[in-house]
Amino acid sequence: MNKTELVEKIAAGAGISKVDAKKALDAAVAAVKDALIAGDKVALVGFGTFAVNERPAREGINPATKAKIKIAAKKVAKFKAGAELADALN
Repeated sequence: MNKTELVEKIAAGAGISKVDAKKALDAAVAAVKDALIAGDKVALVGFGTFAVNERPAREGINPATKAKIKIAAKKVAKFKAGAELADALN
C-alpha cells in the first residue's frame, strides 16, 4: 500500500475528503517524526511503539576491496508492533 492508497482508506473509513485525510496523515507523520527527533517514544496502544535506537560505531569490510572500514555510529528509527497488531497478523 502506498501513501495515495492509505489516504483513500483513511478518507473512506473516517467519512472525510481525500484532501482532509491527506492533511491528517501528513500531520500525524510530522508529529511522529518530530517526537523521534526530540528523542521521545511514540506509543499507539494496540498498534505499536516508535522509538529511536542508537547503533554504535563498528568495523566493517568493503566487499569490493576486502579492506576494513569504519562505520560511524548513527541513530535509526525502530518500530515494535503492539500485542493487538501482532495477534491480528498471526
